[in-house]
Amino acid sequence: MFVTRQRWILANPNHRFNTSSLYKDVVLVAWDPAPYTLDLHKWYASPDYNLFGPYMEHRRAHPDQPFYILHPRYVWRLWDVIQGNTQENIQPNPPSSGFIGILLMMTLCEQVHVYEYIPSMRQSDLCHYHERYYDAACTLGAYHPLLYEKSLIQRINTGPGSDLRRKGRVTLPGFSTVDCDI
Repeated sequence: MFVTRQRWILANPNHRFNTSSLYKDVVLVAWDPAPYTLDLHKWYASPDYNLFGPYMEHRRAHPDQPFYILHPRYVWRLWDVIQGNTQENIQPNPPSSGFIGILLMMTLCEQVHVYEYIPSMRQSDLCHYHERYYDAACTLGAYHPLLYEKSLIQRINTGPGSDLRRKGRVTLPGFSTVDCDI
């Protein structure tokens, strides 16, 4: 199992990042967006959220567990992909952890199935699977460019439209299977 962790989960003690079984026996990926014009050393010295302390604590406690921190430039390159696939000028806010996770999985897998990223007929205003917080802005996007992310994912979907409507399931090709010379 592959889990992306938003920086605030690492930094917020209520999530019990270093003690909860939810974060064991999985590959972890954390991220924190630096400004679009990146100075890596400044970001490392002063990230938006304290992710390096919990990261180091977790690595010491679980040295064999795969745990990565994404380079902020990767996050912003994904934003560039989103912007490059829409004709509107969108606010430069970082992509959602869902979008980041989907693109990481497309890098690693030949095919990726994602459920309810694009809501089915069972649409819910539940923001995250790990908390009971409801807000329609989580589906439509108040901070992240969710509307544009979801539009792009829907365009990449190779599965039947009925899966999307009934199950909220998209089927995405892994990058290793895509012929870019077309």
